Amino acid sequence: MPTSSARRITTTMTSRLAEGIKLGIGTGIKAAAASADRARPPRSGVTVLIYHRVGRRAQVEMDLDAHIFERQISELAEGGRVVDIDQGLALLDGSLAEPAYNPVVITFDDGTSDFAEIAVPILVKYRVPALLYVSTEFLDSRREFPYAGTPLTWNAARESIATGLITLGSHTHTHALLDRVDASTARDELDRSIERLGEETGLAPKHFAYPKALLGTPAAAELVRKRFVSASLSGTKRNVFLETDPYRLARSPIQARDGMHWFRRKVDGGLRLEDDLRARLNRLRYRGASE
Repeated sequence: MPTSSARRITTTMTSRLAEGIKLGIGTGIKAAAASADRARPPRSGVTVLIYHRVGRRAQVEMDLDAHIFERQISELAEGGRVVDIDQGLALLDGSLAEPAYNPVVITFDDGTSDFAEIAVPILVKYRVPALLYVSTEFLDSRREFPYAGTPLTWNAARESIATGLITLGSHTHTHALLDRVDASTARDELDRSIERLGEETGLAPKHFAYPKALLGTPAAAELVRKRFVSASLSGTKRNVFLETDPYRLARSPIQARDGMHWFRRKVDGGLRLEDDLRARLNRLRYRGASE
C-alpha cells in the first residue's frame, strides 16, 4: 500500500500533469485563434481590455503577475493609445473624429483590494485611465470574492477616484447573473448598486458590466439601457467605429498565460476564436450559478 508521502508525490505529479495539459490546450487554442485572425483580420475600432486581479495571490488565470501588468501598461502608455471609456464611446459613435490608430480602453471587474494596492499605483505612474466595475455588496459586507479575493474598501475606492484616472461603474450589487433572475430582482440589483456607489463616492455610475460577461434577459437588458450609457460583455474583438451598440461592448480578457505575446494580439483586436470557445464553455460552467 502506498505511503502517505508517496500519495502526496503522486497527487502533486497528477496536479502538475493536469495543469500542463490545461496550459497546452490553452496555448493551442490561442495559436488556432491567431491563425483564424489571418483569415478574418480584425476591423478598425476600439479594443476594450478586461482585467480582474494583479499580484498572483491566487493561481488562477484572471490574476496577473504585477511585473507583467506593469510591462503591459508601460507599453500601452508609450504607444499613446489608451483613452478613457467616455472618449472610447465618443469615438465609436462618431462624436469624435476617427483617429489614425485603434484606441484601447482598460477596464477591471469586481473590486478586489489589489486594484488599489497594486494596479492603481502602476496606472498613476504611467498616467493611464481605467474603469473599475464594482460589485458593491462585497465592499459593504467585506465578503470575499471567489479564490480568496479580498474586497476593496470604500475609502480605497474614493482614493482611487481622487487620482483623476479612475472611473467607477456598476457590476450589480451582489454579482447576480442577470440572465437568470426576474425583472424585479434585476431592478433591485441595479438600483442598489447605483445607490451605494452614489452614497459612498458622490458620483452616479454611468457604465455597467454584466457579471460573468453574460447578457441579461431582455427585461434586464432594457433596465440596463434605462440606467446607464454603456454596458460591457465579452467578445475578444474590436468594437467597430460607427457600428457598435454601446450596450453590447465587446471586451478582451487579459489572462496570466497571455504574457506579452498574446496580450499584444488581444490589444490588436485578435483571438476572437478563443472567446467564441470560452463563451460556449462558460454557458456550461455557469449553468447552475446565480452569481
